[in-house]
Amino acid sequence: MKKYILYILIGCLAHGVVAQRTTRADRYFESGDYLNAIKAYEQELEKSVSKKVIQNLADAYYRTYDFKQAARYLKKFVEGRYPEKDKTFDNHYRFMLYQMLSANGDYEQGVEYLADYKENLATPIAIDPTEVVQEIEEIRLKTPDYKVKKVKFNSDNSDFGAVRKDSLIYFVSNRRPHGILDKEYRWTHAPFLDIYTVKAKTKLLDKNNEPVAFSNTINSKLHEGNFCFSQDGKTIYFSRSNSEKGKKKFDSLRINRIHIYKSTLETDGWSKPEKLAFNSSNFSVEHPSLSADGNTLYFASDMPGGLGGYDIYYVNINADGTYSQPVNMGPVINTENREQFPFISEKGDLFFSSNGHLGMGMMDIFVSENQEGKFTKPVNLGTPVNSRFDDFSLTYHNETDGYFSSNRSKNVDNIYSFKQEGEIFEREYIVQFEVRDEATKEFVTNAEVTLKQRSKAIYSNTLDSIASFSVNISPATYLFRAKAEGYITGESSVRTKEENNNTYILYLAKEQKNEIALETANDSIAPNSAGGALADGVNRDATNGNITSGHTADQERARVTQETPEQVLARLKADTEGPEIYERDGKMFFKVPPIYFNYNKWDIREDSQKVLDDFAQKLDRFPSIYIKITSHTDSRGSDRYNQVLSAKRAESTRNYLALIGYVNARRMKFEGKGESEPLIDCGKKCSEEEHQFNRRSDFEIIKY
Repeated sequence: MKKYILYILIGCLAHGVVAQRTTRADRYFESGDYLNAIKAYEQELEKSVSKKVIQNLADAYYRTYDFKQAARYLKKFVEGRYPEKDKTFDNHYRFMLYQMLSANGDYEQGVEYLADYKENLATPIAIDPTEVVQEIEEIRLKTPDYKVKKVKFNSDNSDFGAVRKDSLIYFVSNRRPHGILDKEYRWTHAPFLDIYTVKAKTKLLDKNNEPVAFSNTINSKLHEGNFCFSQDGKTIYFSRSNSEKGKKKFDSLRINRIHIYKSTLETDGWSKPEKLAFNSSNFSVEHPSLSADGNTLYFASDMPGGLGGYDIYYVNINADGTYSQPVNMGPVINTENREQFPFISEKGDLFFSSNGHLGMGMMDIFVSENQEGKFTKPVNLGTPVNSRFDDFSLTYHNETDGYFSSNRSKNVDNIYSFKQEGEIFEREYIVQFEVRDEATKEFVTNAEVTLKQRSKAIYSNTLDSIASFSVNISPATYLFRAKAEGYITGESSVRTKEENNNTYILYLAKEQKNEIALETANDSIAPNSAGGALADGVNRDATNGNITSGHTADQERARVTQETPEQVLARLKADTEGPEIYERDGKMFFKVPPIYFNYNKWDIREDSQKVLDDFAQKLDRFPSIYIKITSHTDSRGSDRYNQVLSAKRAESTRNYLALIGYVNARRMKFEGKGESEPLIDCGKKCSEEEHQFNRRSDFEIIKY
């Protein structure tokens, strides 16, 4: 819903510039025709530079979602790169610059402006940019809880706000006007928004299932936006441009506000929409969402008395159909910036979009759990629901399925369907850790163990003859380290799962050896999981909880012939099936076709699974060969983030070979190199093809 008054009214920002003559560009800008204003201001800029032109260009590009140009002019404005002596500006421009830099992928620099913005609030807030960057990276690296895909009924224009009711999907779009004489919306040069419907669960290529406009009683010549239905489908609450007798109504600042209207389904169709009593010409009230029992209506508003920008409010609906006074949901939900697009689930949990809570760029979708009538600290839903762009209008139509909207594709709003597969609220699970001898599989006596999350120690102890301990921890990445007399100290990164009673085993090698392996006992690990991988076929029996081995070390050794290393290498060079070997910098590598990863992802892509399947067969024929998998990222993101991401990719590759290819995990080490060793050294100015080329994995032979 970007670009629309429904979304945000930035016009209230104080420009603080001295009176100047009004130009053609100014007139475009003041009327909300930002696309023409940009063209005119760029022409003015060729003749002379001024504070007003730089500022208005920054605003215009921001409002039309040209992130790169907006960041460019916002930097010039905030840094005072214009001739006027007056370098003052509204603090919110720092926040806008933080958003634009984050949307462009440069969230490290963006966070510096966020820190400046927080320091310049009326009540200053001090934040540590390093810690904020780390928190953003944890959100980006969060294990996905959803699978998403773009729906087929999107158009080339903006489509958003999908709600499924029975066999129909309702959504908002500006795909076409009512008629050839209808006006375009000045801000976007596109038709006004209306509500449409399309049949659910039918072949969308069927010409009989083209989206059609909703009731003409509901749709008007102005904007209709986000909406919701009562449980019985007989009442609709919807956003609409404030109007009287079909004409826009403006406030004292000449802003056409948004109001919530109500209509009921009668025998002859929908009733004439009526404004709710708490609307006002002086502020906007929008994005309605009705509780399951129909007694509470949630919405967004910039009414006076809020925390800043838009906040989430609710009203109680009385038995006689009247409404209570609006109640602000308070600082747990709302910030000094924008909270919009509320959706209240069947369970009473609140989903909403915000650019005030820490996220990945522009607006992210959050959820606050309703615990006995109190809402908890919001949780960022992470990828793939959220992106660097605007993500909003999430709705569920059952416990796991629903829709959300995003402008991540071609700078236009699209609707995405989702299926929730993970637990979105942080829970603690019982997890067991063990330290065992690599050769005998027995517990290592008197092992000194530590479990850390980043630099924070979660558990530390010297174990007795039973080298095992259990902890209640949230799913996350931990460092598990163990040392004992006579053994090589071992450590491994462990990504725990959203399940109880998983066991993670760290195998220590005697001092004369140098092999360690991490195993997780779990009978339901996803093949592409980045953490908790099975090694050596270990599973936890579901009936008795015992650790059993389906592929023992004795069996593995029985497969290895008495060949010398030279004989193995000669046979390997002569083997023409599967990846060949080559030498580079004095080391031997398998020439495995590229294992490519999507941006910001670490799961094995479908086009790479066949490559790894063939490689696994090669390794099966040469059981004495040990390899090291090294993964690399592109240059986007911070060094630390790329290091963690590449380690996940290397681990994911190892896991696929172990779980799907049945390659003994102890034969495979893995390492992440981040962006430190690019094949194409193009820095931050790589093309998408160059970034893709740098996202790769190498397979080094370390023993044969």
